[in-house]
Amino acid sequence: MNFALSEDQTLFRDSIARVVADLFPFDRRQIAVAGERGFRDEDWRQLAELGCMAAAFPEAYGGFDGGAEELMIIADQFGRGLVSLPYFASVILGGHAVLFSGSEAHCAAILPGVGEGSTKLALACAERDARYDLAHVAARATADGDGYVLSGQKDVVLYGQCADLLIVSARTAGEVIDPSGVSLFVIEAGTAGLSHADFATHDGTRACNILLDDVRVGADALLGTAGSGVETLERVADHANAFLCADATGAMWHVYEMTLEYLKTRNQFGQTLGSFQALQHRMVDVYMECELAQSMVLEATLNLDKDAATRRKAVSAAKVAVGEAARHVCEEGVQLHGGIGMTMDFPVGHYLKRVMAMNALFGDPRHHTAAYAQSLGNAA
Repeated sequence: MNFALSEDQTLFRDSIARVVADLFPFDRRQIAVAGERGFRDEDWRQLAELGCMAAAFPEAYGGFDGGAEELMIIADQFGRGLVSLPYFASVILGGHAVLFSGSEAHCAAILPGVGEGSTKLALACAERDARYDLAHVAARATADGDGYVLSGQKDVVLYGQCADLLIVSARTAGEVIDPSGVSLFVIEAGTAGLSHADFATHDGTRACNILLDDVRVGADALLGTAGSGVETLERVADHANAFLCADATGAMWHVYEMTLEYLKTRNQFGQTLGSFQALQHRMVDVYMECELAQSMVLEATLNLDKDAATRRKAVSAAKVAVGEAARHVCEEGVQLHGGIGMTMDFPVGHYLKRVMAMNALFGDPRHHTAAYAQSLGNAA
């Protein structure tokens, strides 16, 4: 099987790499992350013009008919450049929730704006006591006339404060942990009764907790079929984890490259650090971890269009392998850089913070180890 990129994919990757290098040098990136919104609108517009947002969607909805491979290319370059934008929140989470469950009318009304970057989405599916259980939904959506009234709280909504539309999971039937009875709703930002408390996460990403206080929406706010939200969320989560793994792998490769360059140029005891055999062995281990992670990302990517059981098994395997490898590689990068690696003015520590934050999204390695073991038991 040929795993090489096509000519068009190679050109796409190289274009993204150039733009990321221009827009996100470390000093400029840090200034943007420290700002009120955590990113610059001009950076968002330039990536939209490059086609990064539209790559995820069919041509019928203003997209470029890209697939999972194109999204993994984007993720890899974003990881290498420490790109901090609402891309994951808007395109991967919100955009795919609409694409996977929305009606023709929903997709036609929402996705073209997402693809051109004029509309930002956010997915509000996590709750305080749920941990990684997407079926654990206490927020309620009660039928009221020709619409619904939503009440409850959603936590850690990535870039929810800058979203134009929120995709919110709420229970229309059943008990709190019932897999059935969860529905998805499209809610406009600024709707009466909707408020949010904003904060920055460990790696500088912006997020918020959202309070739904008798938020009234029309019947057309229901996304897909009532009660089928968990199935959609699980599919979105699998695509999200594959994207996160590709992003983390890009970060790993960059840490490997910058650490290797440091060891080749930093002198200690009259010779370069790279001349010490013990450090050479450690760098070989780092290289092998990067190759392993890249292989696992490829495996997950190639299985995203398969049946749910196959897809979930491949994604869980990738999240475990990449999550553990990314932490090890970035920790090695910090340690091998010595004292400077511990400072906030040097990039390597920020890569570690990024992969650690990613490990906590949609299931950490421990959670996915259990999920993978369960998939093996189900197969037996």
